[in-house]
Amino acid sequence: MCNLYNITTTRDAVIAFTKAFRDKAGWNQPSYDVYPGYQAPVVRVGEDGEREIARVTWGMPSPPAFVKNYDPGVTNIRNVASPHWRRWLGATSRCVVPFNSFAEPDPAAKVPGGKIPNAWFAGTKERPLMFFAGFWTPWKGVRRVRDGEREYELFGFLTTSPNEIVSPIHQKAMPVILTTPDEVDLWLTGSWDEVKHLQRPLPGNLLVVVEPPAALPEEDLLL
Repeated sequence: MCNLYNITTTRDAVIAFTKAFRDKAGWNQPSYDVYPGYQAPVVRVGEDGEREIARVTWGMPSPPAFVKNYDPGVTNIRNVASPHWRRWLGATSRCVVPFNSFAEPDPAAKVPGGKIPNAWFAGTKERPLMFFAGFWTPWKGVRRVRDGEREYELFGFLTTSPNEIVSPIHQKAMPVILTTPDEVDLWLTGSWDEVKHLQRPLPGNLLVVVEPPAALPEEDLLL
């Protein structure tokens, strides 16, 4: 399960790749680690049909059976046959999530007494801009008890079987990754029947293991 990724690209690069018409996110950090519950940029089709960058909170609404007095959200979506997720499969609920590298837990690298470290993956050592195939929705509810009920815009992204680069480290899943403008166009506009084939592992030759992103001394988080 991917619960951490990093963005080092620029807003202009995302706009150029996705043909976004406007930026509602106000995001331009040089390096940004994104965890569950953080706000992060996504690209979606706005109500007027124009593509826009929006700042949305990571964690889609959980199935009701798993919610008690608050809902921290679901970050990764795998079973699209579930009635809970089926409502968000249409193009109006789809988005793409820009990233340059993502992490998966690496239990085999854990040292005695230490935490489970992360392994990091990117398109190449230069960490090119790529996109997760995502979903988004407006939602009203309780994310944290101390915050009470609020209105949110939430996102999560699709996962699939891991490829030969990810599976030696994480055997259960990897994010669905889009690498070309044509794939982004299709994900944002096609019918579900036209896009469902994209829920597949990225070919192994399009992914490498990389070092963790370098931390910036004054990283400005979008909390």
